[in-house]
Amino acid sequence: MYQGSNNKTFMSDINVTPFVDVMLVLLIIFMVTTPMMIQGVEVNLPKTTTKHIKTREDPLLLTVNKKREIFLEKHRVELKGLETKIRMIFQHRREKEVLLRADKDVPYGFVIKVIAGVKRAGIDKLGMVTEPLD
Repeated sequence: MYQGSNNKTFMSDINVTPFVDVMLVLLIIFMVTTPMMIQGVEVNLPKTTTKHIKTREDPLLLTVNKKREIFLEKHRVELKGLETKIRMIFQHRREKEVLLRADKDVPYGFVIKVIAGVKRAGIDKLGMVTEPLD
C-alpha cells in the first residue's frame, strides 16, 4: 500500500487472467487424459525385457502348456487338485514363491483360474515367466 501526497491510497491490482487461463488449460488436459488411463493399453505379455528374479529358496515352477495341461515342475496335475497339491508342497517351506510359465496361446481366462488356485493355496509371491525380446 502506498499513500501519495493527496492521502489517496493506491493498491496494486494483481492480474489473475493468465492464472485462470493456465488453470483452464490444465483442467482440459486432465479431463481428456483421465479416460485414457482408465481404459488401459494393449500389451503382448509373453515377450518382455525383464531382470532376473533372485530368490532365497528355489521357487516352485508351475507350467501351463498349449493343451491347457498344468504341471508342477514335471508332474502333471488337474486344475481342481492344484490348490491341494500346492498346499502340501509348501507346508514346510518358509518362502512361498511360485513362478508361472504359461504358453502365449492359452486363453487368458484359463490362466486366471490357475492363478486363483495358486492364491487360494496361500502363496505370497507369484511371478510370471516371460521370454526375452531377443
